[in-house]
Amino acid sequence: MIAFGPVPSRRLGQSLGINNIPPKVCSYSCVYCQLGSAGRMSVDPSVFYPPEEIFEEVKRQLEKVRPTSEPIDYLTFVSDGEPTLDRGLSRAIELLKPLGIKIAVISNASLLWRPEVRDALSRAEWVSLKLDAAEEVVWRRINRPYGKLRLASVMDGMLEFAANYRGKLVTETMLVRGVNDGREQVEGMGEFLRRLNPFTAYLSIPTRPPAEEWVGRPDEATLHNAYQILKRHIPRVECLMGYEGNAFAHTGNVQEDLLNITSVHPMREDAVTEMLRKAKADWTVVQNLLNRGLILEMEHEGRRFFMRRFHSSSLSN
Repeated sequence: MIAFGPVPSRRLGQSLGINNIPPKVCSYSCVYCQLGSAGRMSVDPSVFYPPEEIFEEVKRQLEKVRPTSEPIDYLTFVSDGEPTLDRGLSRAIELLKPLGIKIAVISNASLLWRPEVRDALSRAEWVSLKLDAAEEVVWRRINRPYGKLRLASVMDGMLEFAANYRGKLVTETMLVRGVNDGREQVEGMGEFLRRLNPFTAYLSIPTRPPAEEWVGRPDEATLHNAYQILKRHIPRVECLMGYEGNAFAHTGNVQEDLLNITSVHPMREDAVTEMLRKAKADWTVVQNLLNRGLILEMEHEGRRFFMRRFHSSSLSN
């Protein structure tokens, strides 16, 4: 599964996702990751899918969605791992450009010390970079990076990219209770963000089941303090605290759509229910996928979520 959705995005409207990395190849193993811990960690870009295959899969997904009249605001590289680990990312973006839809990449920023990665990201109209810590010890605790990575090199790469990028640059910071939400930690991130000067700095809290059960949200007072600290450093700070909504698109095959979306985007029970309603299907579709072991049911903060099981058998089995 390379192309999926479109899915609702709190930053990008309706986004057709591009999953150019197999599960879960990443340079980080973040404690809060909705996809669990990294299966294979790397900092060396490889070709996982030929760029031409990515283009054909996106075009095919667009054709599936077209009869539903679902709007698509962005083609977004949001992967089962870190999208810049794809050595063919630059070529894939160039192939997608003629489709006439803006391209976004959501990256953890860990490889921006590589010139070829900065070049690839510069081709997208919208880029999001992760900043969860400005101190090495906190960074290692929350993001659990590949061993030979160094935070100073990552931050230098971010600054060099920002200095030359002509698209819309945003950052996202995930606050985890007791890890990176203290005044000192947030001040450090604010000072760096002032130098980076993104269009918007987003503050997030865990809203989906995390990789580690101990991960929790900061309380409202802590969150408010973090927001105010960042506002002193940069003009535009926004919080991504709410649910992104239930406007998940369907292509006519609701079973396939559920598997494709939940492989990278755990869905809340009410979102699944709304998708079934739009597809004129009932809950037996979900129960069938559960019975076959293709998806998992999880609970997080009193709500039920559904996520595709990695390495599960295919629909034809």
